[in-house]
Amino acid sequence: MTLFYAAACQTDFPAAKSRTEISSRVDRMCEIIEQTITGYEPFFDVRLLAFPEFAHTIPVYDNVEEIYKKLAVEIPNEHTERYVTLARQLGCFIQTGSFLEFDKAYPGHIFNTTVLIGPTGILTKYRKINPWIPWEVHSSPHDIPGYSEDIFPVAETELGKIAVATCYDWLFPETIREMTFRGAEIMIRISAYMDPWGSSEPMNWWTLVNRTRALENMTYVVASNQGAEMSNYPPFSWPGGSMIVDYDGRILAQADPGPGEKVVVAPINIQALRNERERRLGHDTITHSRSSLYTYLASERLKPAREDINIKSLKDRIRNAKQKGSQ
Repeated sequence: MTLFYAAACQTDFPAAKSRTEISSRVDRMCEIIEQTITGYEPFFDVRLLAFPEFAHTIPVYDNVEEIYKKLAVEIPNEHTERYVTLARQLGCFIQTGSFLEFDKAYPGHIFNTTVLIGPTGILTKYRKINPWIPWEVHSSPHDIPGYSEDIFPVAETELGKIAVATCYDWLFPETIREMTFRGAEIMIRISAYMDPWGSSEPMNWWTLVNRTRALENMTYVVASNQGAEMSNYPPFSWPGGSMIVDYDGRILAQADPGPGEKVVVAPINIQALRNERERRLGHDTITHSRSSLYTYLASERLKPAREDINIKSLKDRIRNAKQKGSQ
């Protein structure tokens, strides 16, 4: 398949206080998937759908113990199985909103995790590399000694090569660059990108970053943002603006800024992308990359966590990284 449509879907749920509330969120997202695919079927062949960060649960608790006790789930779980069943039934691919995940292999850690699901099951599991510190107390794979799982997974599918990164990850060009060099053709962004950095001027970081990452890596970007009212997740409000961008940075579709459930769809032409990657001699920032010149990544600023992750320890690590950067 070289031409299909992607859907960037945004949600507006109240903050869940318990994992027992996840099922109702999954109910609604499964409805959105079915409604989008069947409703648009006479017009668009929607095969890929993406949902926002924290669509299942948001970290309303500020410490690992409470998140583990009340919100965290293992993956796979009964919710991912529902998505698998639906993907198999409808022949689609679903980038889930994120879960707060615990894994018995890493006791004491909570991950902000999303999975890509297709008709054959879970294809990739991505754990957010750059939590929004100091407020997010989730672990990064970077914090765990000897972490051996794939940190930058890219799924080879009938739609193309698909990867995902979460919200704050996109302010680190290296994250998206690594996946591009691993072959990613479609980059999905799941986000809870709040005001004032959302989709409204004068600080429209959301649109600016999505378009920049698309053109500098010559990838499609399917970006789904929270559309939650401030009353759901105080003190923040989320302006939505979910969007799809082509490999030249053109916005193909975008939801109007403002809270609420919304879905936008746009075409993805993988063969056109591949043809352009093969044909172009100019503006090919992958081939033109002079990798051996750059040394800044060899000097680590933010050290991995070697103690309990909490807001105080995160602030201390940030201050230590600032001191190192000024030396």
